[in-house]
Amino acid sequence: MAELRRRCAASDVHRVLLNTDPEYARNRSEIEDFTDVEAARGFAAAVPKVRTVNTVVHVVYKTPQQNISEAQIKSQIRILNEDYAKQNADASKVPAVFQPLHADTQVQFRLATKDIFGNKSNGITRTKTAKSSFSFNDAVKSSEKGGADPWPAHRYLNIWVCNLGGGLLGYAQFPGGPGATDGVVILNTAFGDTGTATDPFDLGRTTTHEVGHWLNLFHIWGDDGTGCNGSDNCADTPNQASENFGKPTFPHISCKNGPNGDLFMDYMDYTDDDSMFMFTAGQATRMNATLNGPRKLLFQAVPKFPGNLGPSKTKKPAVKKIQVELRDRFKHPDLKADGVYGAQTEQIVRAFQEKRQDDPWKLPVNGKVGKRTWIAIFA
Repeated sequence: MAELRRRCAASDVHRVLLNTDPEYARNRSEIEDFTDVEAARGFAAAVPKVRTVNTVVHVVYKTPQQNISEAQIKSQIRILNEDYAKQNADASKVPAVFQPLHADTQVQFRLATKDIFGNKSNGITRTKTAKSSFSFNDAVKSSEKGGADPWPAHRYLNIWVCNLGGGLLGYAQFPGGPGATDGVVILNTAFGDTGTATDPFDLGRTTTHEVGHWLNLFHIWGDDGTGCNGSDNCADTPNQASENFGKPTFPHISCKNGPNGDLFMDYMDYTDDDSMFMFTAGQATRMNATLNGPRKLLFQAVPKFPGNLGPSKTKKPAVKKIQVELRDRFKHPDLKADGVYGAQTEQIVRAFQEKRQDDPWKLPVNGKVGKRTWIAIFA
């Protein structure tokens, strides 16, 4: 029987977006500049406290077996919290020379208890699909393509669990990409450590790995083939030639990195679940830089709804706030942010509403800003 090997498509998605989306390329450059500044501040400054990310799991299934249990989902959240807090039971397996590098990232995760409108939720959605499998083309993230639409990506970590084809275990979108496709996708048999989770990817480390990408971590070998010139932009991870598969033995030397060799037990390599145990302090700093910058809205509340707003000649601070958001975030550079709810503002609000007729928004199309439209603008 052929050896089962980890396969992640985050780098494939990254390259596609770089080649097709100029805004993504600009965002990525800005994010890396910001991350360099944060890294220069050091771990203690960049990682001020433990922060918890509200998470929603979208189960997309064709067969009953693919409709994984709540227990399996909760097992994955537990594993994420253990791995990111350096509380994993197998942490002691990190070789002694690398143990000083092993860090508590100060990042935690919880299933969302409320949706964006404040309604109670268990943080799990379930969608039956006619599709036998998905790829990394993001179809699973769209109800129109047989998947499930995301919750607002600025406020939640979206994780889709589905049947992935082609031997793919998962993939993620790096920060800076389109909100409609932002999040993580995981093969249902590589999610959690119970239920349908299948050896050798049955300890939940695929999600640990992919969430690392979502928090701006690269593969530890730098994705340069075997050139020894790639970098994951973390100073404390040794240079290594390429990915490690299966269950390597220490030391595994490449790129003249002896005597200790590759940090193959890092979550961002390609080893089996039972052979990866750690993040480094450099990786923790990089992930927290992402939470300080491009993903900072995860920890900020939607601005308080000021009451219904509509056409008026009176200047209002709340109207100006809407105009600034529509101008800067939703790419209406000609919108004048003067606080007056005029014809241009009404037209742009109406167009905004027309594009949000599906779940979760279902906005009225009236050109006025009620509570649902307000939340949609600032979510």
